[in-house]
Amino acid sequence: MIKAILIFNNHGKPRLIRFYQYFAEDMQQQIIRETFHLVSKRDDNVCNFLEGGSLIGGSDYKLIYRHYATLYFVFCVDSSESELGILDLIQVFVETLDKCFENVCELDLIFHMDKVHYILQEVVMGGMVLETNMNEIVAQVELQNRMEKSEGGLSAAPARAVSAVKNMNLPEIPRNINIGDINIKVPNLSPF
Repeated sequence: MIKAILIFNNHGKPRLIRFYQYFAEDMQQQIIRETFHLVSKRDDNVCNFLEGGSLIGGSDYKLIYRHYATLYFVFCVDSSESELGILDLIQVFVETLDKCFENVCELDLIFHMDKVHYILQEVVMGGMVLETNMNEIVAQVELQNRMEKSEGGLSAAPARAVSAVKNMNLPEIPRNINIGDINIKVPNLSPF
């Protein structure tokens, strides 16, 4: 089972953090620091598997990572997961990000965090691998994008709310509102 997915840059700044096992926030920060320290000091030409740090479970857990340009993609897994399978999953995740963002970079992870989380949820949920077919993942992301555009997205919500209020058929605007001992006099409002 996947216990955590961590993405951070070459300076140790977290860009995506997802824990599938509960850890207190201060413990999560320590795990991120320890993981970055373990992974960043390794050469690029060495094995991409190493034992988990003392904070995340020691030898019972493995850190499987890939270093792409300025980002480290680290999956913390228990002993039941295949190292090569997770390494392939990291590749699928990165290639999917690359297809969705057209040459993904660190800024895409920062400014499109919601989309990155959505893509990750298409791949892994609750620590279990859901989908490894990149074309299926991209199709689901494109479907989500079409749905957001058809709904007008969040930016259109205020306009839709005003339109809904305008279309309400009230016989007249209430002038006095009585709630128990409280009497509220509503001023004359101009029509929309």
